[in-house]
Amino acid sequence: MPNSSAAQRRQLIPFAAVSASYFAHIGFFNPYLPLWLKELGFGLVAISILTSVQAATRLFAPYGWGWLSDHTGERVKLLRYGASMALICACILFFDLGPVGLGLVLLVMFTHTSSMMPMSEAAMAHLVSQGGAFDAKRYGRVRLFGSLGFLVTVFMAGAWFEHFGMKHFPGWTVLSLAAVTASVWWLPDLKEAVPKHEAKVSVWPVLRQQPVMWFFITAFFHVLSHIGVYVFFSLYLDALGYSKVWIGMLWAVSVIVEIFWFFTQAKWMPKLPLTGWLVVCSAAMTLRMGMTAQWADVLWVLLLAQALHALTFAANHTVCIALLSHHFPGRLRGRGQALYTVIAYGFPGVLGGLLGGLMSDRWGLQSVYWVSMCTAAIATAAAYKVWRLQHPKQKVESLA
Repeated sequence: MPNSSAAQRRQLIPFAAVSASYFAHIGFFNPYLPLWLKELGFGLVAISILTSVQAATRLFAPYGWGWLSDHTGERVKLLRYGASMALICACILFFDLGPVGLGLVLLVMFTHTSSMMPMSEAAMAHLVSQGGAFDAKRYGRVRLFGSLGFLVTVFMAGAWFEHFGMKHFPGWTVLSLAAVTASVWWLPDLKEAVPKHEAKVSVWPVLRQQPVMWFFITAFFHVLSHIGVYVFFSLYLDALGYSKVWIGMLWAVSVIVEIFWFFTQAKWMPKLPLTGWLVVCSAAMTLRMGMTAQWADVLWVLLLAQALHALTFAANHTVCIALLSHHFPGRLRGRGQALYTVIAYGFPGVLGGLLGGLMSDRWGLQSVYWVSMCTAAIATAAAYKVWRLQHPKQKVESLA
């Protein structure tokens, strides 16, 4: 069915645009939001609370949107609504809001953006499968556009903010969310069939399975160990004397290796079962956080630590999406993706952001990375449990 396969690849182009624009937004927003808040005069604790708003919305928004998309089949319409509302909220950032007003605007904005990737992943799930198996090559080609978008904005924004200051942060937010909105309106307006008389499908029997429970435990601690990077890395580098250009460069290094992984992952993924990759990725995260804690003032060591992002994020992300695709098929797709966002990003984001802010305020930013190394070690142990339960049943298959 070569024509069918080519048509499917063409259908992936709008999803690649969504990925590129969304992560282009994230590429400048997440690294530089703490620095913008610092320039507005907020302290470390206030910054950690405001940056944790994004994670807080992931406690409820993704599952709510996922449930709605599973029961209506209207994933694309919901994506369009979410992007448009987020763009309206971004326009309010130009005003002097104060901490409470700013927190409320961020809350509404993140409520509408935090579920965009889970719904997008669910909407294109049937396009990244081949014969019912997860296609690492096809998925990687789509996802690498997100990494490219992130790379462009994290580098450009670093240079821009270095020369012109952080006052243009709201403008960057509006422009990037305008691109997201345009890309989701480009998606084909397809509605998934929702059988009226089909019995309700529950996620709870799946969640009670031992491999699934341990998978979510692994995901929780793995992402918790990343919070030191997501929330505090720019502040940490700034405190060590790195310029905004170098901050952008160090973020860019991690994205370059991420792109390399997504482009070549079809070659590497079959060498280990998915559960084996979980162990490797979490072990690499333990090493990465230890290096960042101990030698962040040594540039070449920090560059090596950032290069481990190929495993700690890119490989781990693909593995998690593939496992979710296996455990939550069909009408469970939206809720499965949403649960992953809630458990792996919502709870760790809130916990890591708030506790990290308190720790860094009392013991310095370096302490966050020592704790992150410990949580990564816990993730490694949990991943080993998953591997012992499932090895070697799962495999990623790719197109020739």
